[in-house]
Amino acid sequence: MAKKRNRTIGSLATELVDKSRESALCAIRIFNDPHVSFKSETFIVLMIIAWTYLLHAHYRKKGIEYRYYEKAGKKKKFHKTKHGAYKYWELERCLNDKACPLDKEVVTNLRFLIGLRHEIEHQMTRSLDHYLSGRYQACAVNYNEYLKKLFGKKRGLDQFLAYSIQFTEISDEQLLGPSPQATIPERLRAYVVEFDNALDHDEYNSPKFSYRLLFKKKLVNRPGQADRVVEFIDPESELAKTIDREYWVKKEVERKKYRAKDVVAEVQKAGFPKFRVQREHVDFWRAEDAKNPAKGFGVEVAGTWFWYESWVKRCIELCAAAGATYR
Repeated sequence: MAKKRNRTIGSLATELVDKSRESALCAIRIFNDPHVSFKSETFIVLMIIAWTYLLHAHYRKKGIEYRYYEKAGKKKKFHKTKHGAYKYWELERCLNDKACPLDKEVVTNLRFLIGLRHEIEHQMTRSLDHYLSGRYQACAVNYNEYLKKLFGKKRGLDQFLAYSIQFTEISDEQLLGPSPQATIPERLRAYVVEFDNALDHDEYNSPKFSYRLLFKKKLVNRPGQADRVVEFIDPESELAKTIDREYWVKKEVERKKYRAKDVVAEVQKAGFPKFRVQREHVDFWRAEDAKNPAKGFGVEVAGTWFWYESWVKRCIELCAAAGATYR
């Protein structure tokens, strides 16, 4: 009887994995289809289904009950729909369980997408495809990683995935995303900003939260050289260091940005633990008129102000000049 039950558990878990893979492949196929304009919304819904089935399969394999129920004495009284179907855990409940196998950054990425789905399900949006593409890419890469980790490398989707062919050269808009101010609803931008501001520096910059790539055109000038659209190199190699110098020095399109709490963390690490976000930092930037773009201390992006390193240094200078006040 036990062997039969184990076979049933195994077969149901396998079926869930198959459905999960199919949902993920549909999500990616639709996102890469040039005829589809409803990309982000469809991708998010299908990937949430894919992750939900994947975690259901994992819990079933581990013998963890993932149906809603309440205790009635020693028995379990399962929750059901009005038509008599069991109510299974949604993705958010799967993530909240102590047995969830996903690491923190992967969970953060999924919580962002769940919240984004809640925001967009009642309104039409535009330009999300480029605006948040790094987070979609991270979701897909994370899914493939855990699909193989939990159910074996043979289950991976690597062989089905490829980079889309472009009719034109990759433009700055494709790499950086279009300016969102005119096309992203204010309520949606507010959600993104609020979610991001709650993350610490490492979480925000993790490739498992948002997958960011730097592209540089490669001119192949010798027969037999690799000729791939995208080539990955060791970040510690001399070539990587050269690319960094060429991109950051010549293009000068980006500088490291700090949110207010990141600024405070840096100042506190410099020896001023009494420097805080809601009081001292606000007093400092108001007194210095630091949000005046002419001062060069920061920049506004999608309605949120980010600080440059020069402002961090200025805060440290002001704290030091105040003697023991902030120590």
